[in-house]
Amino acid sequence: MDAIIELFTNPANYRLLTIVILSVFLGIEVISRVPSVLHTPLMSGANAIHGVVIIGAIIVMGEADPSDYLALVLGFLAVVLGTLNVVGGFVVTDRMLEMFGKKKKK
Repeated sequence: MDAIIELFTNPANYRLLTIVILSVFLGIEVISRVPSVLHTPLMSGANAIHGVVIIGAIIVMGEADPSDYLALVLGFLAVVLGTLNVVGGFVVTDRMLEMFGKKKKK
């Protein structure tokens, strides 16, 4: 709790908080201006970026103390959920690209 209070009361962090808040507003503006047809590829591409989460979770698990079960379990969950997100993003992209392909004759 003290770390959260320190985050908001330390003047050195005001610049960082301002950047985060402006980034949120910028992201909302950019996403709201994307046509609805492009939301699916945009989101599937964003899901593919979660590969970084997988690598980070593997690093955390590798650096964790073998007796620290909380870090190991959370790292494992991050790897599993990140993998599902990456695979899901590529599946959605593949399905969407099939919609624009040539129709197969029966």
